[in-house]
Amino acid sequence: MRLARTTIAAAAVLAAPLTPTTAHAPPAPAASRDTGTLPVQDALTQLPVRSEDRTGYERTKFKHWVDADKDGCNTRAEVLKAEAVVAPEQGASCRLSGGAWDLEASAALYRPS
Repeated sequence: MRLARTTIAAAAVLAAPLTPTTAHAPPAPAASRDTGTLPVQDALTQLPVRSEDRTGYERTKFKHWVDADKDGCNTRAEVLKAEAVVAPEQGASCRLSGGAWDLEASAALYRPS
């Protein structure tokens, strides 16, 4: 009896993702959508920009910067080094300084001061 209940429960869990639970809204009528072709730089200039709001942000709440390869550099530092167009200098405890990164979206080069 216990095996039968376990089997039924397992089957229900496996089938749950396959069961539709919500209906999707139909797409908006074509007349209300603006469509067309635009160069990416022009499209980017049309995006609204607002000031950064860091209310409630605390870097210490994000514990995902691990050192997977145990070389002393966490994930953040590894990505910064890999993505740099001018390599940053690596100091003790993988402290990075200098360097430059290509900001594709703005066609600019970022150099920390």
